[in-house]
Amino acid sequence: MKALIFNGKLTFVTNMPIPEPPKDEALIKILMVGICNTDIEITKGYMNFQGIPGHEFVGIVENVNNADKSWIGKRVVGDINCACGNDNCEYCIKNLGRHCPNRTTLGISERNGCFAEYITLPINNLLEVPQKITDEIATLTEPLAAGFEILEQINITKKHEVLIVGDGKLGLLINHALSTTSAKITHVGKHKEKLDIALKNGSKTVLLNQMPDKLFDVVVEVTGSMSGFEFSLKHTKPRGTLILKSTIAANQKIDLTPVVVNEISVIGSRCGLFKPALNYIEQNPNPLSEFIEAVYPAENALSAFEHAKRRGSMKVLIDFR
Repeated sequence: MKALIFNGKLTFVTNMPIPEPPKDEALIKILMVGICNTDIEITKGYMNFQGIPGHEFVGIVENVNNADKSWIGKRVVGDINCACGNDNCEYCIKNLGRHCPNRTTLGISERNGCFAEYITLPINNLLEVPQKITDEIATLTEPLAAGFEILEQINITKKHEVLIVGDGKLGLLINHALSTTSAKITHVGKHKEKLDIALKNGSKTVLLNQMPDKLFDVVVEVTGSMSGFEFSLKHTKPRGTLILKSTIAANQKIDLTPVVVNEISVIGSRCGLFKPALNYIEQNPNPLSEFIEAVYPAENALSAFEHAKRRGSMKVLIDFR
């Protein structure tokens, strides 16, 4: 099969063996896959991953390794965290498999990903994609689920004032997720053309250099930068909540005095459940189309990756159909 492999550098190959699905897993023919910032970080050494990256996919189930063949032929997306599922695992029994200490993660940790024609995933990880959703838009399920994860962690209502900091792809998808709460959302960033996406979604938008000195009940940091963290902390009310949606992998000093003095709750937020995201996409497919910037055929996967690395780019897809 065709695949994009990372072993110190990215290489496109055409002779990778098609994987055999282990027990209770499905063999999935990849239709389309999105390139994520995490994939780019992997090529810089993140997680020390070696193999096939990629985790934002839509595909067709071609085979399953168990007696239930009902999944064959279905178009699916899939949770990227593959938990152990053991009855004595305190995370799995609480439906928190994405925190299972023995999990593998598609294209990120100990499991080949979907920059390839075929993958295998546990059947329990799969969700069928409604017919009205296009392949392109279906690839947004995973990152949108990360936005809905916030709503699994805290209760946001229409009474809350929310600030989203960062106008990249994830920040704008989080805007869509949080808009379902009817909260008063302000979205701040550096690029007016991107903030216009949030504006059309009903949010107030502010350019970073024009941000007023205002405090918010909930602040979501999605810049991944130290300056973004400090900005977000500055605009969080006393006893407010600061959600960290991006990692800040830097050896820098952080002054956490305001967290203590203002009794701010800081919550890390990572992967989310796919079902709320898929339901949202089914009901709102058209507004998400502006997230798709380019689609490359599989043979041009390396060029697609270079495109995705451009500063300010939106979602770049690879077509394996």
